[in-house]
Amino acid sequence: MAATVVVALGGAAAAATGVDLTPSPGNTADGTAADPPAETAEVTRQTLVETRTESGRLGFGETTTATARIDGTLTGLPDVGDVVDRGEAMYSVDDAPVVLLHGSLPAYRTLEPGVEGDDVAQFEENLAALGYEWFTVDDTFDWATAAAVTAWQRDLGWRRTGTVDPGRIVYAEGAVRVGAHQAAVGDLLTTGTALFGYTATDRVVEVDLDTSDRDVAETGTAVEVTLPDGTTIAGKVVDAESVVDTAEDDSEQDRTVLRVTVAVDEEALTGLDEAVLSVGFAVSRREDVLTVPVAALLASAEGGYAVEVVTDGRTRLLPVELGLFADGRVEVTGEGLAPGMTVGMPS
Repeated sequence: MAATVVVALGGAAAAATGVDLTPSPGNTADGTAADPPAETAEVTRQTLVETRTESGRLGFGETTTATARIDGTLTGLPDVGDVVDRGEAMYSVDDAPVVLLHGSLPAYRTLEPGVEGDDVAQFEENLAALGYEWFTVDDTFDWATAAAVTAWQRDLGWRRTGTVDPGRIVYAEGAVRVGAHQAAVGDLLTTGTALFGYTATDRVVEVDLDTSDRDVAETGTAVEVTLPDGTTIAGKVVDAESVVDTAEDDSEQDRTVLRVTVAVDEEALTGLDEAVLSVGFAVSRREDVLTVPVAALLASAEGGYAVEVVTDGRTRLLPVELGLFADGRVEVTGEGLAPGMTVGMPS
């Protein structure tokens, strides 16, 4: 099975490798040598991947601001860093909770018997997930739903009405992590008052690229993430969108960037909070090609390059064409070149 080499940086020219491409002094005019090279390497068939490394920020992703949905007095807030999940209080107004539910459609109207729609189905799915199951989950709010809502309201300490006030629920895609507060307990609230920021609970790596780099950061693209201790872990692009990066200095201009979100294994991040990481994006890939170490290349007197093939203690120069450079190896093609051959490594 072909091996895969993933690189931190590749080059298209031999000069970029820093290797002195000079003929081995032991080679004779007929391409043979009496003394084989002291160090050799093997011609391999593998996949070469050239990557570009960019700086990324470890965090919890985009921040959303929780705002008051009803007027009243703010009587409860979660602590910064708390995780709030389905059925739990995001905050309290007039000593009654405003509850988090899961979903993408915002609450926008009172739910009561006779109401139908996608918002009803979304709410009923949440109610059933919380253990109130004596109704049919569909897009119709009927009297059975109202009975389940009454039981839910009783358990929350709300006034039992059997209807759902949109100001007492808030939807998010999943559990949320509470960020910085923008209000304090005791504040008088009006609809729209900013309360606190929140994010998703899983950490992600965000990388800002040029908007022209979208082809290397499509959703689902595999990347490599290097942690501060040098450990490399796998990552996957889960989002890439153009955003305006606001300049911190008045002398600078805002710029549009491609903000790439990379998901990684949460367990691999144990002990890390916020950090700067390196992210490798593949910019070129060559599959199932013959490769040799860059150091095995020799500059031929006629121009071009060759490798010193070692067979039964004797050597000969074999002209090769060069392809992709990656991770200290280079793609090579040449008549008679085959995987498993031994080539010299000039000292």
